[in-house]
Amino acid sequence: MQLKWCASLLLSACLFTPAAARAQSEQVTVDTHAAGTPFPHYWEKMFGSGRANLSMRQSYRDDLQTVKKVTDFQYVRFHAILDDENGVYSEDPQGNPVYNFSYVDQIYDGLLQNGIRPFVEISFMPKLLAKRLDYHAFWYKQIVSPPKDYAKWDALMTAFAKHLVDRYGIEEVSKWYFEVWNEPNIDFWTGRPAQQTYFELYDNTARALKAVNPRIRVGGPATAQAAWVDAMIAHATQNHVPLDFVSTHVYGNDVSKDVFGDNRPIAPHQMVCAAVKKVHDQIKASAQPNMPLIWSEFNATYMNESAITDSTYMGPWMANTIRECNGMTEMMSYWTFSDVFEEQGVIKTPFYGGYGLIAERGIPKPAFNDFALLHRLGTELLPVSSDDVLVTRRKDGALVLAAWNLVEPGVTAPPKTITLTLVGVKGGASASIARVDAAHGDTLDAWKSMGSPKDPSEKQIAALRKVGQLGAPEIVPVKDGKLTLTLPPQGLAVVEVR
Repeated sequence: MQLKWCASLLLSACLFTPAAARAQSEQVTVDTHAAGTPFPHYWEKMFGSGRANLSMRQSYRDDLQTVKKVTDFQYVRFHAILDDENGVYSEDPQGNPVYNFSYVDQIYDGLLQNGIRPFVEISFMPKLLAKRLDYHAFWYKQIVSPPKDYAKWDALMTAFAKHLVDRYGIEEVSKWYFEVWNEPNIDFWTGRPAQQTYFELYDNTARALKAVNPRIRVGGPATAQAAWVDAMIAHATQNHVPLDFVSTHVYGNDVSKDVFGDNRPIAPHQMVCAAVKKVHDQIKASAQPNMPLIWSEFNATYMNESAITDSTYMGPWMANTIRECNGMTEMMSYWTFSDVFEEQGVIKTPFYGGYGLIAERGIPKPAFNDFALLHRLGTELLPVSSDDVLVTRRKDGALVLAAWNLVEPGVTAPPKTITLTLVGVKGGASASIARVDAAHGDTLDAWKSMGSPKDPSEKQIAALRKVGQLGAPEIVPVKDGKLTLTLPPQGLAVVEVR
């Protein structure tokens, strides 16, 4: 794999050679008075999470509060609000529907009380409504069948929407998003043909929701691998079906054959934004070119790979993703904010390649601190000729820069030195430098140094939490408008210049 990437020129330093070492020195000039462009923090407005029922746990809510304190966390998306464990749907002896929204209220109340709105994924099928008992492979065994009776499904959607509007008011509910199902193009939907039967589900659901109140926002297709968006827009346009936004997913380790239908070489750190561009361009070429795009799942991998999601790799990966995807989507939802998560079963050890920013027992992963540092970026993007530097301006006039050394897991590479020439910075300026790397916030390595305890003691947990606290940033002078950063492999630095 390493040699393949070298051959396709997708990585700048696959092999540790003298030539590669020399390539790790970079000169970057920044005109600090240049006109900027808007830089909304689209990557931190929404996060995914474990299924709906888990949100009633205190550990889930603790992690939610922790992430909200360091990001612009506004929406959360999870599966299975309609699953039988939430008791939403049953029938009386005569077969008449009986609705119970007690757990739904506890779930959504808990979010709203913490300043988070739901991004409502309408899934999965209640047992008594299912056409077939098609259970998915996830540990909690959700049913992924179409409904056996669309009149009953439509009535459930009407009752669901009416209850939410009655409880929370349309002014609040109109700020939510309602997304129909999850990844119907793969094994989360057993209707056949998959696309045709999904469109039937979507049409019924969207029309039922809109009939309750036209201000309810509804969209789809919530597909895996950036699929069906062009078909979704065409279908909705031709059939006059309500569609307020489109959504889809991709992961860094998805393959080109599944995403693009060919074998083009794309490195793992470039796959997400390549897929985003594909869909962005499809929308612009469609009958509804201004349709909002919400990327409702993404991460570097859909597998449990500790060397990726638990590691310092996520800082450079995330920073590069922010750089490449900027301007092409309204929101992106990182999967997930917490390892309070049970798709593969009950967590057996704190570091197992879970998707969350926070590991079991409130232990922050490097990715948590990556998001905390990247939150400090300003809201105006300045031009810069570099693939590993972002330069922004905050509203108070301060410059905030991110710089990184992106090295794929398992690849040996040297540190990278970046010399920034900040044209327009006056004498006496100083820079505040915060880092996430092997020496700053690497809780995965700290856990390994303990012997990778399956069940760490309270003392070990406290020690790991302490490692996850980055502490005070380094303060250095900016001499003659120049600032030099040395970044170890998989290192991220965020610099504030006043």
